[in-house]
Amino acid sequence: MADKLAIMLLTLDPERPHLCGTPFFQAAAAASMDVDVEIYFSSRAVRLLVKGVADGIYPSESQHKTVYEFMKDAAKLGVKFYACGGGLPELGVKEEDLIPECTGMAGAAAYIQRVMDDEWKVLSY
Repeated sequence: MADKLAIMLLTLDPERPHLCGTPFFQAAAAASMDVDVEIYFSSRAVRLLVKGVADGIYPSESQHKTVYEFMKDAAKLGVKFYACGGGLPELGVKEEDLIPECTGMAGAAAYIQRVMDDEWKVLSY
């Protein structure tokens, strides 16, 4: 069984919050099984890393936990969050605007390296 998982968040958008909880819940589940997990935020998904965005949305009307709380749960288990540096200027975001759980910047080359590495499994949302 592979013990490394890379997740690409490409189609997630804070304006569609019902889609935003699952990747973090699944990342936390994998991390709790001793899997190394990295999440790559691209396109509009990068907005989830901006302070104040994810803590203002809920994945469902019946959910009492914010998307940010799901993100913090995953981070506490060791999940790493990487923002696409190229996407930040497009959204008018600076590195200092990002939540403390953001591990750093990583773009297409870093994610493709994971995709091509046999030790890694990948998911895309």
